[in-house]
Amino acid sequence: MADKSGHSDHGLMAPEPKRPSLWAWLRGRFLAGIVIAAPIAITFFVLQFLINFIDNRVKPLLPPIIQPETYTNIAIPGFGVIVMIVALTILGAVTTNLLGRSIVRGADRLLSSVPIVRNVYAAFKQLIEVLTNNQQASYDRVVLVEYPKVGSWCIGFVSSSAKGEIAHKLGDDFIGVFVPTTPNPTSGFLIYVRESECIEMNMSIEEGAKMILSAGLVVPEHGDEAPEQRSLPLTDEGTEKLSEDA
Repeated sequence: MADKSGHSDHGLMAPEPKRPSLWAWLRGRFLAGIVIAAPIAITFFVLQFLINFIDNRVKPLLPPIIQPETYTNIAIPGFGVIVMIVALTILGAVTTNLLGRSIVRGADRLLSSVPIVRNVYAAFKQLIEVLTNNQQASYDRVVLVEYPKVGSWCIGFVSSSAKGEIAHKLGDDFIGVFVPTTPNPTSGFLIYVRESECIEMNMSIEEGAKMILSAGLVVPEHGDEAPEQRSLPLTDEGTEKLSEDA
């Protein structure tokens, strides 16, 4: 045992902590810089790609009189995005009145009557309606689902209770659970299971998504309240043993 002066009980000096080498110090600082700069750089490149993608498709549709390049030699990035936002706002204002709603209904009937086109149009229309409706697009809670085999559990998001033909075939006690894949939570599969066979978690939807994105490396802190666990039924042998002990 060493005292404050660094001497041990046997009169030997305690070894000083080994200092990291210059290469290890530089490598650590380099990795720290990557951790800080990578999210900023990725966000910047994604935004740049989206702005250029929209500009390259909107600007050719504009007459030269309203394009900034007609009056200046400098291209204004994001001008196509601004034009698209203004155009969509005007379109939404026009289609909310009586005449606009009539035009939209006529276009809807026309696209819904064309073969092949109606299938694509109906699918995308339904998808957009779900994404723009916050109540339908938001998941209810995070659960654990026993999949793909007994004893293996995966994280899922409860979308809704079983409805329509699914509820008629399976029963009202089934719920729809979206099981996302790692590390891309936007892809996955929908599974219907009994609500009593799921384990409800206390974590939020955002915490569950972070856990899936990080492949389990980012785990939310567990509070004092433990999640509900399913109780296993006692066997007949166990019941008899308890009665004898009593």
